[in-house]
Amino acid sequence: MRDLMIPDRVLFFPVTAFDEAGRVDAALVEQHVAERVGHEPGAVFAACGTGEFHALSVEEYAVVVAASVRATAGRVPVLTGVGGPLGHAIACAREAERLGADGLLVMPPYLVQGPQAGLVAYVEAIAAATGLPLIVYHRGAAQFSPGSIARLLELPQVIGVKDGVGDLAVAQRFVREAAASGRDILFFNGLLTAEMSQAAYTAVGVPMYSSAVFAMAPDIAVAFFAAHRAGDLVTQARLIDGFYAPLVDLRDETPGFAVSLIKAGVRLGGLPVGSVRAPLVDPTPEQVGRLEALLAAGRELSA
Repeated sequence: MRDLMIPDRVLFFPVTAFDEAGRVDAALVEQHVAERVGHEPGAVFAACGTGEFHALSVEEYAVVVAASVRATAGRVPVLTGVGGPLGHAIACAREAERLGADGLLVMPPYLVQGPQAGLVAYVEAIAAATGLPLIVYHRGAAQFSPGSIARLLELPQVIGVKDGVGDLAVAQRFVREAAASGRDILFFNGLLTAEMSQAAYTAVGVPMYSSAVFAMAPDIAVAFFAAHRAGDLVTQARLIDGFYAPLVDLRDETPGFAVSLIKAGVRLGGLPVGSVRAPLVDPTPEQVGRLEALLAAGRELSA
């Protein structure tokens, strides 16, 4: 198994760029990742939720992974999403390993809701197909019990757990299971717009978080991260009240806007990364205008 060290910095979840014909644009993916790596994220999580993993074929996924690995040039770790139908997840895992990714984020299986033994078996099957380290994503159709997490932590390849459910009592039990195992496990807050909940997660032993905002506004995301790590409650409150909370209000107007708004924000920054794929939809011009105003406010508050 490859070693994986993730520095204590903002985690970057890039969008996947599509050209005017709807094809993955490898050059734009590479440019997007390379530009954001200049802001020193702790890791790149390519072709995950923000990167529309749900809409990519195995072949398209490989294009995204290869472009992301080229763009980072070894400067930061590259982890990639796997999930959905088990065969698709295994094929993606093998492609990611072949192309030089450093680890995998194991997202939920497709549609069906299996029992705990089946969810454990799903992760075990992916682990058996690759030598890459795995981070287990607790969310959606893959909600693990503390006992199941304890079982998965017996796998040396499982080096982290990401929580996307938001039950802090359960998240804390995962942390305690890791402590009982004696292993040094990475824990991540994977809720939408995680900055809004990170203070609570930090308190229960989950110090790292996903920042979708970093993809469109790395300056704002880095400013919030620095304030959080420094215990600067004033700056955090200012950014939450003036940027993150209004962004959540806009996000909640339409299902799927957790991805669509980020991609629109990247376009506002001058990179033509294209539209989202169905079933997601792009924001309206009026919503894009509100997003643009929010980004300007966020930059003023974080300056």
